[in-house]
Amino acid sequence: MTRDEALALDAADALAPLRDQFVLPPGVIYLDGNSLGVLPTATAARVQQVVTEEWGQGLIRSWNTAGWMTLAQRIGDKIARLVGAGASELVVADSTSVNLFKVLSAALTISQADAPARKLILSERSNFPTDLYIAESLARERGFELRLADADELPALLDERSAVLMLTHVNYRTGRMHDMRALTTAAHAAGALAIWDLAHSAGAVPVDLHAADADFAIGCGYKYLNGGPGAPAFVWAHPRHAERFWQPLAGWMGHAAPFEFTPGYRPAPGIARYQCGTPALLSMAALECGVDSVLAAECRGGMAALRGKSLALGRLFAAEVEARCPQLTLASPRDDALRGSQVCFAHPEMGYPVMQALIARGVIGDFRAPDILRFGFTPLYLRFADAFDAAVHLQQVLDSEEWRRPEFNQRQAVT
Repeated sequence: MTRDEALALDAADALAPLRDQFVLPPGVIYLDGNSLGVLPTATAARVQQVVTEEWGQGLIRSWNTAGWMTLAQRIGDKIARLVGAGASELVVADSTSVNLFKVLSAALTISQADAPARKLILSERSNFPTDLYIAESLARERGFELRLADADELPALLDERSAVLMLTHVNYRTGRMHDMRALTTAAHAAGALAIWDLAHSAGAVPVDLHAADADFAIGCGYKYLNGGPGAPAFVWAHPRHAERFWQPLAGWMGHAAPFEFTPGYRPAPGIARYQCGTPALLSMAALECGVDSVLAAECRGGMAALRGKSLALGRLFAAEVEARCPQLTLASPRDDALRGSQVCFAHPEMGYPVMQALIARGVIGDFRAPDILRFGFTPLYLRFADAFDAAVHLQQVLDSEEWRRPEFNQRQAVT
């Protein structure tokens, strides 16, 4: 492809006006929305409104007058539209790790009640580490075994010992996407429950939790939902499970009547019981702006249009990099159906300094140990010319060997 052809694609892009929703620094090609989404233009004013008006003037009254008390559910209902959940089935709360602890605890308790002999938690070997750490901790505490396997091995390992299949829908390192419906069906056929982490899915790829018949799901607010650094996460439980278990973090916001102030815990109905402590209102306000920026695509084809553009951006970038940079190996699936909204390349030795050199040029991706250069394609604000230009920069970094400069080989705390 030529750059003029990429510009022509941008001119014909029905999603192009959505780029105006975001603050994009000049001279930057941002390919890291899979790690931290871009700032929506509405966010600063909204947070300022919460600070100066709702907090500054309304004070404690704003829990009632500004709707603070119901904000977690209102945002949850908006996210539900992006992941195939129903109204009042999904709530915003805490972090992804904390929410995984809640739903995995619930799933293990349900499994023990229904089939006490099942003691196996099955997950992918390359699942995101926090998910595995939480599972390892709970397995040790509850007397379960955590078994890890490669993605292709998972269906055959589901058997009469399996209690829970716990997977991230889109792999954080390679962008490989599981078939949620097929694996959930396989888990249920074996008598196991299925938990899905949607951190790299929500707002990026079409998800339909009900169509897949999933049991539980969690997800991140600061990646493709553009909620800001440390944005609250979300949690979903299928209605058939929502009221079967007191989730282990039985905080006052998950109580059926928090302001009764009774000493005994009485869980709220449905998903509301998966809340715990007082929500972070400033972060919640920012998250709502981010979610709204994704929902703005509904009048332009919705998730199907976002998915189509994401795949086209990824194909363009992968083709250009493979043609220009033979030193690198494609680490993401080539098949569109198997790939999320990122494209990754690998090099066993120079991946980290190459990414640092790119960042210094204003092409921002990230590196994941031991060898992955990771590039996220967020169709809300990325252009085809951005994907083309990023590949050219990558070629220049490799051909000039500027990645050898000492400053690019100095490891930083965040890669």
